[in-house]
Amino acid sequence: MQVILVSRSGLHDPFFVAVSTSQVLRQSIADLAAGRCAAVRISGFMSAKICRQVLAALETASFESYGEERVQPQVLRFGVGVSDHRVDGAIADTYWEAAAASRQAWEALGLPFDPFAYCRDRLGEDWPGSVDVGTYRGRELEPGVAREPNGGFIVHYDDAQREFTDGFLDAGQIAQFAFNLYLSVPAKGGETVIWRHRWAPADEAFRLPGSYGFADGVVGTAESLEMRPKIGEALLFDPRNYHAVRPSLDARRIALGFSVALTDTGDLLTWG
Repeated sequence: MQVILVSRSGLHDPFFVAVSTSQVLRQSIADLAAGRCAAVRISGFMSAKICRQVLAALETASFESYGEERVQPQVLRFGVGVSDHRVDGAIADTYWEAAAASRQAWEALGLPFDPFAYCRDRLGEDWPGSVDVGTYRGRELEPGVAREPNGGFIVHYDDAQREFTDGFLDAGQIAQFAFNLYLSVPAKGGETVIWRHRWAPADEAFRLPGSYGFADGVVGTAESLEMRPKIGEALLFDPRNYHAVRPSLDARRIALGFSVALTDTGDLLTWG
């Protein structure tokens, strides 16, 4: 396994690195959960042929945008995520109807396999526990979404335990990861940037009104990693660190994405 420091600013934390591997290794996931690395890049996670197959199916899909009052620049997505249906720290009832419609839309693409199940199976190749879709009050959540953030994502963090104060998964959560599998990438732009900084109460002074994100100043001089996506590569990282995606400059950036929880039973649970 090769450890690559992609970029840094200021003093360097030797654990704040991106690990590059061609295999989905139990040790890599354990290191990410324990904070011994900041990201895991898995080359060849999905073959170019299968990526083209999924991408061709998505060409027929009707992408929608996240709520433009909350998400700017515009981000397109196919599928539904729980963040669109969060009310007072809980999953709103509207989520389940939207989830059923999303499931039907994915099935209508006519793919001979479930791309999210494919990703879960790959993640579980060397993992001692199970890798399943998470449940909320006994009901299965949606497994993931396809996202097209051509204008980028502004600086933000994701933390289900802070966002869903009413409780989220039907299992105890120890760590949270973000998973992205790149189907189409631009030659310029589209980099993922991760900062060595997690939310603190003082950060709220940088929150953009009505937005999911923050002004760039929230990360100050924190050390950062910048990673250019590659087709067929999977990226796992801890989204509780502030992160962003740079705008794509010359082509579409489309990725399959979902969140992953390491639970107190040693299993991995996913959701969109």
